[in-house]
Formats: sequence, structure tokens, C-alpha cells
Amino acid sequence: MSELPTITHVSDRIAVGELAPPTSSRSVTDTVNGSHRFVISGYSLAKGMGVGKHIASDTFTVGGHQWAIYFYPDGKNPEDNSAYVSVFIALASEGMDVRALFELTLIDQSSKGKHKVHSHFDRSLESGPYTLKYRGSMWGYKRFFRRALLETSDYLKDDCLKINCTVGVVRSTIECSSLHTIQVPDPDMGAHFGMLLENMEASDVIFNVAGEMFHAHKLVLAARSPVFHTEFLCGHEGDAQEIVVNDMEPEVFKAMLHFIYKDALVEEELEATRTSSTTRCISDTLTAKLLSAADRYDLTRLRRLCESHLCKDISINSVAQILALADRYHTAELKSVCLSFAAENLSAVMQSDGFEYLKENCPALQSELLKTVAGCEDDSSSGGGKSKSVWAQLSDGGDTNGRRIRQRT
Repeated sequence: MSELPTITHVSDRIAVGELAPPTSSRSVTDTVNGSHRFVISGYSLAKGMGVGKHIASDTFTVGGHQWAIYFYPDGKNPEDNSAYVSVFIALASEGMDVRALFELTLIDQSSKGKHKVHSHFDRSLESGPYTLKYRGSMWGYKRFFRRALLETSDYLKDDCLKINCTVGVVRSTIECSSLHTIQVPDPDMGAHFGMLLENMEASDVIFNVAGEMFHAHKLVLAARSPVFHTEFLCGHEGDAQEIVVNDMEPEVFKAMLHFIYKDALVEEELEATRTSSTTRCISDTLTAKLLSAADRYDLTRLRRLCESHLCKDISINSVAQILALADRYHTAELKSVCLSFAAENLSAVMQSDGFEYLKENCPALQSELLKTVAGCEDDSSSGGGKSKSVWAQLSDGGDTNGRRIRQRT
């Protein structure tokens, strides 16, 4: 007798799970705005450089892209016969289809507030923001201002023009809903280690710096500096209770300890010596002396911080001194910046006191500078040629008041 087949009954009801909580998102399109002021001194000397040739501002960054202002004293359009000056904003970094709003303002220097403004902001644009397709794309005005009127106007004062540029880079973001947020406090390890230094709690070594005593902790110093690590954990200073530090000022050693424990610089003290250094050598500033300490104790991050501060002080009068410091303390990037700046402004730099110091004390650096100048000349030739070579600056004289000089065509 065969077995009866087994029949399984399946319910016609489908179980429904829990519904997920609703979510939402929102697309937001706005602009990231930034401004730059371009001061053109010596306007009358810039005239005659030629139609289509420009003076360029330093580059500035807005919305993750670099920009520059181009001023054409003789105009950009040959058909205008130099009757107008031209002003353009150029995309100076790599990018494709960068959408942006622009504003160019020629400043009224009579304090009447009658500025000449060309702006995309605060008005409806029929075709939307302007699109720059690639690096070198520009927006601006070939006929920005009639030159004859400009030269008798309040916009020109003491042979100087001032142009404000505002760029608004268009960006789109998606904002998503979030049920909860938890705030995380800022890092405070530096503050905690700083308390150890200030309270001298559990210190196990004393540094005698020109008679001033500094209490510290060998393990902290060894963790931060390879030199201290060797001295305290591998060398003869491991059992020392007091160490005499020669050839360093107390304020420099104190600032170095502050960095070792807190991973930060004492900005106020750096700025104070920087401000007062206008009548002194760069090497007398706290930043330069800290750079020496960083090199002595192999504090890589401190060296980079000092490089960054010194880089901001590069000028016609200071570049030779900073170049000598960079070479002495093995700061390759700062040295490269100094060489490039000096090569671009060679005529003016050669008239500075610092260049005399290079000639007398650092002949190898002088040779490196000349090689950099030769490289600039080669780049100029391959790029279509400049209106004036870097070497030709030697007979032109220059501005030795500490201002940047850039020749662009």
C-alpha cells in the first residue's frame, strides 16, 4: 500500500516588516566668495608696454581654485588703439567648467565713495553664472575705462590705481537628514602636557641656559626629539640631573620647550620680534633662532613651522638673509622659494644689503641663484619670450623698499 502524498498549506497572507524611518535630502547651490585688492603703483611707467600685454596680481585662492587679476595699461584689443585700459580676472589653476560670479571695482581715492563697479552679484543673470572652461580662461572688460578720462579722474592718485576683485565660485552640496549628532571636544593633549611643563611636576632634569633654569621631563623630550632620545636613553646624559646648554638664549630655549610640550608656537612672541625686526637682521628674530634650535635638536615640525613664518617675511630687502638661513639650517623648500623670488626680482635684490652679505659670505648660494636665473631665462624662451629678460634687469635698477616686483607680459 503506497503512502499518501503530504500536502503543505501555505498562508496567503504576506508578513509585513517594520517600516524604515523616512529620510530626506536637500540640494543647495550657493557661492564661496573671496576678495583680493590689487594695487598698481607707477601707472604712468606701465603705459607703453604694448597692446595685449598685462600686469598680473599675485594669485589668490577662492573656492579651491587660484585666480589672478590682469591689468592691461594699453588695452587688450588692438582695434582700440590704446584708448581704453582693460581689466580681466583669470583662472590661474587647473580646472574645467568652473562656474563663478565676478565683481571688479575701481576704487575712488577721493573718499567720495564713487567707485566704478562691474558686478554679477545682487542681480539676475539671464544665462546664469559665467563658466571658465580651462586654466587661463578670463572674464572682464576690454573697455574697462577710457584711458584719457582715467588719468584725470579721482581713481588715479599719486600715480596709483586700486582694484578690488570679488570671486564667487558656484558649488552644489547635498544636505542629508541626521537623527543625532554628538559633539567631540577639540584635542587637549597639548594642554595636558603643557601643565606638566608649567607645574614642573615629576620633572627629572634641569637645563641651565645662561643661568636661567628650566625643569623638564626626559621621556617627553626623548619622545619628541631624536637628539634628546639619543642623549637620555642611549648616551651619557641618561643619569644627568642638570645639563648646561651653550650657545642658546633663554627665551629661545623656553619657546622650544613650549613647542615640545604643546606642539604649538607662542605666536604673540614671534609676532613681537617679527614686528621689531624691521631695523634688525632677520637672524635676530625669535623665528630664526627657533629654526636654529629645530635644526640642532632635529625637531622636524618646528623647522617647518619656522619655514612657514619666514616665508611670509620674504621681500626684496630680506630674501638674501632668509636664503642664507635656509641654506644653513637645511630647509630645502624655503630655500627654493627664496631662490625663485630672488631670480624674479634680481635687479632690485642685487641692490639690497643682504645681497652684499651673500657675495662676501655665501659664494655658493650666489652661484645657485645665477643657475636659477638661467632656468627662468630658459622657461621664458620656451614659452614665447618675455618683453625683458631677467638678466636685463641688472641695468634697470629696481624697487628696494621691500616690495614684490613681478614683470608679466
